[in-house]
Amino acid sequence: MLQNNAMLAQLKQQIRQTTPRAEGVIKATDKGFGFLETDDGESYFVPPPAMKQVIHGDRVEGVIHENGDKKSIEPEKLIEAGLDRFVARVQKREGRLSVVPDHPSIKNVIKARIKNSLDEDTIADGDWVVARLVRHPLKADDRAFFAQIDELVAKSDDPAVPWRVTLARHALEQECPDAGTDWPLIDEGLTREDLTSTPFFTIDGEKTRDMDDALHVATRAEGGWRLSVAIADPTAYVEEGHAADLEARTRAFTVYLPGQNVTMLPEQLADDLCSLWEGKERPALACTLDINADGSMGDYRFFAANVKSHAKLVYDNVSDWIEGQGDWAPADEIAEQLTALRDLTEARTAWRNEHALVFKDRPDYVFDLDPAGNVLAVRTEERRIANRMIEESMIVANACCADFLAQHIGHGIFNVHRAFEPEKAEAAQEFLAGQEIVVEREALTELARYTELKRALESRDDAWLDARLRRFQGFTSMSAQPGPHFGLGLAAYATWTSPIRKYGDMVNHRLIKRVLKGEQAPAEATQQLTEQLTERRRLNRMAERDVKDWLYVRYLTPAAQNQDTFEAEIMAINRGGMRVRLVENGATAFVPAPLMHSDRSKVVIDDKEGRIQIEGEERYKLGDPLRVVLTEAREETRSLVAKPTD
Repeated sequence: MLQNNAMLAQLKQQIRQTTPRAEGVIKATDKGFGFLETDDGESYFVPPPAMKQVIHGDRVEGVIHENGDKKSIEPEKLIEAGLDRFVARVQKREGRLSVVPDHPSIKNVIKARIKNSLDEDTIADGDWVVARLVRHPLKADDRAFFAQIDELVAKSDDPAVPWRVTLARHALEQECPDAGTDWPLIDEGLTREDLTSTPFFTIDGEKTRDMDDALHVATRAEGGWRLSVAIADPTAYVEEGHAADLEARTRAFTVYLPGQNVTMLPEQLADDLCSLWEGKERPALACTLDINADGSMGDYRFFAANVKSHAKLVYDNVSDWIEGQGDWAPADEIAEQLTALRDLTEARTAWRNEHALVFKDRPDYVFDLDPAGNVLAVRTEERRIANRMIEESMIVANACCADFLAQHIGHGIFNVHRAFEPEKAEAAQEFLAGQEIVVEREALTELARYTELKRALESRDDAWLDARLRRFQGFTSMSAQPGPHFGLGLAAYATWTSPIRKYGDMVNHRLIKRVLKGEQAPAEATQQLTEQLTERRRLNRMAERDVKDWLYVRYLTPAAQNQDTFEAEIMAINRGGMRVRLVENGATAFVPAPLMHSDRSKVVIDDKEGRIQIEGEERYKLGDPLRVVLTEAREETRSLVAKPTD
């Protein structure tokens, strides 16, 4: 008997070794079937019965079946589940409990149980929960999908559903931290200069409460300006290793969502004790730096201080006054500084345009919400002169921080951005050559050469070229070691100007203070910390995007019902169609290929080149403007669908 079993196992192994197999990721469709896409670009059909054994996103291995020239695959082995922890909606049917994952490509209804610590009576049909997949049909001894509900996120009728569900999806904190109410100043052994009589001022949004930075600027007799930047000092209240510090380290950033902020530090610190409110004396870490008449940086000095803001200014008011509009006017001691700061900003921008890089101005889209979270309007806020004045001041202050840390310590928390990762530089070089732009490899990997190339490419004002080139570019990451920031065109960049809302800035504050006190610097930040900061920043941005997508769908549902027309620009092109941004309000919509022409076969999409042909003629490409009709607003997937007007 044992011998027969061994022979059978051996026979199965031989069959397994000779049967064609493939490994890849499952992609589900709305029609019940799916595809397995391999890492090398192959795609195999997965028939509906087989799809019942897998979920969109699963990485599986399966047996390839051939029927003529058609190939399909039968999933057999689970390598990595596409679901682990997930947000879902509860289904209660005839006493049976199930969950439906909140994912546009997952329609599976999964039987579930509730964690012992939860009360099942508090969870009703339609409620939002966090669940974990605990059984999978392709796992040994598992016959079906099964999940456990670990957390109730929101009741179905909670007006805060978009915020709570989004934060839960990305495993971000739902509330501001609570770490006590007694916050005495720490005796840090620092001598603080008294600058309370110096007329510092802040420029922020009208509703901003966590004010990190205050400025003072004076024109120098020899030409140029002396800029003093005073930054809020939370490390004067929060010792390293304190519960509030450990919580801030975990959160890494304040999360800014439409209508809601989830602070990194306790609100008493973020919005009160540390915030540079007008008329309130505050401890600060400061830097005084000289800007030459040509916009280049001169000497700088970091020091601890006590400051008092003499004016809380608002971006639009300042911009209006500088542009000669409106009725608002600053006090004389502030007016003179604003004029000087405007001149400094223009000089600094001109210098960066010639020697570094300047981001193109893009508008911000701001949601006006009522108390229930309904969108009343979406406003466009342009990047006006007051915004640029603060932006240039912060950039130059952060450049000083990077230089200071590199010289005195050799490490810190740096923002590093390489335009092209080494493995993509060759592909980018080939792409540019195909556009008759011949560049050497060094123009993509060396900062000085890259800034020259970037300025030359921007002078072409070619939106398609700019969008295509971005596919090869890397992302900004946090690093303990100094490194170039290609996006800004600077040799190193380390932020310290937002310590209320960025933990990395708190780390840099403590390092600067060590130098000021003549103390030995600690060991550099671990890779674990820098990777965590990078990842949390990514999650925060995704959460902001997801909440906005949800609110856009709700706001634009009437427009979709009315088939309203919008000006748009093409952001991305993939095999199924193109994604566009509505210029009026910043919403993104998908234009599927079948809505571009009644005969899908006449639509040819080249997603690699970012071009679309219709009836043999190029009709659309990345970066193109176009007019679209909004046709659907789907809240279940938080997506908008549109079609071209032509």
